[in-house]
Amino acid sequence: MSDTKKLKILRELFGSCVGNNNEYLFYCPKCEHHKRKLSINLKKGVFKCWVCDYSGRSIGKIVKRFGNTTQYFDWRKLTNTIDVESFSEKLFAEPEKAKEQIVEIPEEFISLANKNLPYSSLHPKNYLRSRGITRQDIIRWKIGYCTEGKFSERIIVPSFGLSGHCNYFIARSYTGNYRKYLNPNASRDIIFNHLFLDFQEDLSIVEGAFDAIVAGPNSVPLLGSTLRDESKLFQEIIDNDTTVYMALDPDAEKKSMHLIKNLLNHSVKIYKVDIHPYSDVGEMTKEEYQKRKRNAAFMNNDDYLLRIIDKI
Repeated sequence: MSDTKKLKILRELFGSCVGNNNEYLFYCPKCEHHKRKLSINLKKGVFKCWVCDYSGRSIGKIVKRFGNTTQYFDWRKLTNTIDVESFSEKLFAEPEKAKEQIVEIPEEFISLANKNLPYSSLHPKNYLRSRGITRQDIIRWKIGYCTEGKFSERIIVPSFGLSGHCNYFIARSYTGNYRKYLNPNASRDIIFNHLFLDFQEDLSIVEGAFDAIVAGPNSVPLLGSTLRDESKLFQEIIDNDTTVYMALDPDAEKKSMHLIKNLLNHSVKIYKVDIHPYSDVGEMTKEEYQKRKRNAAFMNNDDYLLRIIDKI
């Protein structure tokens, strides 16, 4: 019965599968190969894609990365396992200097992930569709909207911290309001959607939340902030030695190069994604961004200096 429930969760995430005897083949969510190449062994608890070599010794890792909170918690219940590494870190780590920021989602928030939606959802859904945002994106990013209150006629994209609580949200007008964004009165020194990020994998850094939706699951927006050395995102990257793909707007080239310099000073492996002629990642299709990511320029100190000299 347990394996049946596990398969149900995996099918929700990766679609139909083939196989038996505890080993099944799914479509790989990372390389998106057109054939089922992601092998998942329920008995051994491991997975491996035979095309892109994405692999791991814990199926829970991909459930956490590509699923939602409920699916991950359900998986943990079925496997009845303890994340020893995380437990050890929490047990022996130094006490946190500050509590995680918690922000209340607007009371008027209506989730677009619901099946039965009111008529008022037509306009925000059309807006999202015009930006290439799919039903799957809406569910993954927990997108909603408001028709009343301070954030009336705005798309709401919430962010969740490691505790599972909302730690920030962006509120973007879908009616052409002169003030495109109206965000909460809270610190932006947060890691947007930290709960769903995997800093052991490569990370795309983009400007805004809609850019992050296009860039893919393991993407984080700066929300107009700079990546200061003391910021939570910067420290997380350094602590995990995360490979970074910098994909900021072309008009933020100066900021982009400054961030690259700071990361290089900490020996971070970094690539620069070419955005031209688009004004931002959000204007691209997901396929176009992945293509540009694959062709991103590797940056080292020499490359950084050459680009700086070229701008003089």
